[in-house]
Amino acid sequence: MKPKCGIVYNGHLQSDKFMVQLHWLSDTAKRHGFEPELIGNHRLIPAVIDGRCTLLGPYADYRPDFFFFWDKDIRLARHLEKMGFRLFNSASSIEICDDKSRTYEVLAEHGVTMPKTVTGPLLYEGFELEDVSSVPSIVAELGLPLVLKEAYGSFGEQVYLIASEEELIGRLKSLGAKPYVLQELVASSYGRDVRINVVGGEAAAAMLRRSETDFRANVTAGGRMFPYEPTDEEKAFAVRCAELVGADFAGVDLLFGPDGEPVLCEINSNAHFKNIFDCTGVDLAEAMFRYIRSVLYAADGSRKGDAPC
Repeated sequence: MKPKCGIVYNGHLQSDKFMVQLHWLSDTAKRHGFEPELIGNHRLIPAVIDGRCTLLGPYADYRPDFFFFWDKDIRLARHLEKMGFRLFNSASSIEICDDKSRTYEVLAEHGVTMPKTVTGPLLYEGFELEDVSSVPSIVAELGLPLVLKEAYGSFGEQVYLIASEEELIGRLKSLGAKPYVLQELVASSYGRDVRINVVGGEAAAAMLRRSETDFRANVTAGGRMFPYEPTDEEKAFAVRCAELVGADFAGVDLLFGPDGEPVLCEINSNAHFKNIFDCTGVDLAEAMFRYIRSVLYAADGSRKGDAPC
């Protein structure tokens, strides 16, 4: 019997680009001898019955060998782990990467070069920001222009370049209760960055992204992508970042420091892989499932003794 693989995705995302990658993952899993099942997160219904974690609905009795968790539904991921399932990536690593403020906090004190970062204070829903007395101190430390990032966001969206204190105050008030971080602008990397995809502790693929019109280099924001051969320093830096957040695989985005040194921008635990395939020809789905098989199974195909049931 083939080992079962549950591929979890967000059931509300149905774009062609997204679905193409889902079926790509499924086809790759089959080639590696797995029996994949594409499952929208809304169809896995987590429940606690009689004090035990369980599932309701169509997948109540579904017991795969592992879940390929290609979503950010942290509560569901934690629930599945509580039931004893192995997830790639883990709930913890997804949570750390999904919250930018958490990413910088976890990587702090580990020698990882990052932009100066200020985490915004908690503001409850329904309340308005009134006291902005901290703004001058923040601007004095970070300088202008500075970068405002909502803590949750993808594809370079929810990231803003702020030119003045007045603009910053206006943006903070418009954010309301949304969490955010403020960062110094790494001017030496304006409009360009490097995405390094790490799989199983190795730099598997890399591309340079460049924009002629925007401080953000993201392709979705109008940037162009080019094949890139990272330096040994950049590879080691990206691998180290992925290890610190506990990710089996991740897209690590690096900025260019004043002397060309790598500076962490952010880490993506559920990085899309079509763009980097189009750019470099490297099939990250293949690399990810090859890694999963090496973790769970011995060369003769038997289940490794220390792998979760």
